[in-house]
Amino acid sequence: MALTGRTALIAALGALLVGLVLPSWTGIGAVVLPLLAAVAADLLLAAPVRRLRLERSGAPTVRLGEPTTVDLLVTNPSGRPLRALIRDAWYPAAWAPGTAYAASRHTATVPAGERHRLTTPLAPTRRGDHHAGKVTVRSLGPLGLAGRQATLDAPCRVRALPPFTSRKHLPSRLARLRELDGRTSVLTRGQGTEFDSLREYLPGDDVRSIDWRASARRSTVAVRTWRPERDRHVLIVLDTGRTSAGRVGDAPRLDAALDAALLLTALATKAGDRVDLLAHDRHRRAAVAGRSPAEVLPAFTDAMALLEPALIETDLRALTSTALRMAPQRSLIVLLTGLDAHQIQESLLPRLPLLTKRHEVVLASVADPRLDELARAPRTTVRDVYGAAAAEQTRADRRRTADLLTRRGVTVLDAPPETVAPALADAYLALKAAGRL
Repeated sequence: MALTGRTALIAALGALLVGLVLPSWTGIGAVVLPLLAAVAADLLLAAPVRRLRLERSGAPTVRLGEPTTVDLLVTNPSGRPLRALIRDAWYPAAWAPGTAYAASRHTATVPAGERHRLTTPLAPTRRGDHHAGKVTVRSLGPLGLAGRQATLDAPCRVRALPPFTSRKHLPSRLARLRELDGRTSVLTRGQGTEFDSLREYLPGDDVRSIDWRASARRSTVAVRTWRPERDRHVLIVLDTGRTSAGRVGDAPRLDAALDAALLLTALATKAGDRVDLLAHDRHRRAAVAGRSPAEVLPAFTDAMALLEPALIETDLRALTSTALRMAPQRSLIVLLTGLDAHQIQESLLPRLPLLTKRHEVVLASVADPRLDELARAPRTTVRDVYGAAAAEQTRADRRRTADLLTRRGVTVLDAPPETVAPALADAYLALKAAGRL
């Protein structure tokens, strides 16, 4: 390893002093002194480090799990060429596992008065903002025996957005939406909520959709086609309290809720509806409202990137009050929360009539598939028996809570992380088809 500038200079001066004070070391000095003189010269010829100008740049956002790159622009304003070892430091969550050491280290040669661009690959493993650390530069002399070293600032931030893995379900749901809208050759029979057009009667059509006046003016029987109303209001409410922190598999429940919210947002926006977002526990954590259709999804993903579960009990009374203020007119309110019996009965049920009186309410909860595995597991030991009993008790409590909400007019979904997003999208389409939205 090369000596740093200060160390090499002290060593050279010390050796020179030894050579002058101890003439008996003439033989050793004849070998050591030229070497140390070369080290000192190498040090003096190394480009100064603190005069360097560093600047980081790159894409400000990236989907979680996807790679990205950040460029480090090194400008050498001195009159000496820079031969450097550079460490581009970032916090651990910004790197793909096992890649931090190799990816952060660069070798660069920058001629005097010129600049050089270095590229650092990143792959964040957590949502949110990832800030760059400092840049350590070691400038070596021509011989590589000594060098100058300093740590410099070059601020930069990369925001890791939710991965939106449920995007793969969007094409199939959009095809069903087009069927409801009557924009494909397969027309949905039955009543909708908004008159679309007339067409010829086909066997199997609902006779109540026959337009007798139009039929009297033509030689065939005409039926009305319907499509769901547009420009409806959808409010997605994310519970970021204690229950959202529970891990299901390798991720907290909140991550699956975010994925479901993104799929519903993309679908409802394509359907022509207005979508707003509220994230709440004891206090409002995020709110996005009044965005144009082109801005909704980017604004949601940006706001969701910073959301983290809070290890506190959610104040469902304050949550419902805030939701009612954001939805003054009839809306679809989608509440992504847990099916905790005590919390639902104590906090949500007393406020539920205020929601269901004017709004259509859907409650979606992320279930743990581990409960089903424990309930079905062979019961060969006492531990297996207790595990199966606890799992069955938890499932029964969730079913009772869901039944309680259903009887009060709430559509309840309780699905594992892999299926909660498409299940929520299907529930939205079902409400559209039934004319309830």
